Amino acid sequence: RIDDVVNMTCFLASARAAHAAGYLAQFEQRATEAGAQLHYATGAEEAARLVCEIAARHGRRVAVKSKSMTGEEIDLTHALERAGLEAIETDLGEYIIQLAGEPPSHITAPALHKSRGEIGQLFTEKLGIEYSDDPEHLTKVARRVLREDFLRADVGVSGVNFAIAESGSICIVENEGNARLSTSLPRVHIAVMGFEKLLPDFESLS
Repeated sequence: RIDDVVNMTCFLASARAAHAAGYLAQFEQRATEAGAQLHYATGAEEAARLVCEIAARHGRRVAVKSKSMTGEEIDLTHALERAGLEAIETDLGEYIIQLAGEPPSHITAPALHKSRGEIGQLFTEKLGIEYSDDPEHLTKVARRVLREDFLRADVGVSGVNFAIAESGSICIVENEGNARLSTSLPRVHIAVMGFEKLLPDFESLS
């Protein structure tokens, strides 16, 4: 019967919510013990405002961002810019479309719609380099420019792939090295996370 299915769905959702609340309390305790500070937001606008306020409270003006779908969903880059910060996307694809002033066209490959010739022209216009459409050369140029941005950044902003309740740890998965630099070089690291990323323990992480 359809009402039985609905009732079962509601029961499962309630049970999941109860578990999540317990995981969140444990995560907050462990993370706070490790020196982190947790802030809670009920929506996109409040989340973006909190990030901007944290950056301002520390007198920070330059923020480097590693790729974050949550950050994209709350329009965090534009919020930081409106708050007077220079916000720099450091994922290569995100960096390309930021230079172009365009939104991402794909969830994991933001600049998928750009040809290498278009990217070469964009780098010539925005970075002042001699035109090239060689992907390896263009990547080296972006790496060189972004390394300087990492070194001068005051704040690093990242997403969170998973959070472990039993230890208060966060797990960030990457393939470019930009997340590692965004979270370790600046003196302030802000991690933006949805509750759905919570796991009870490291065994669950696998």
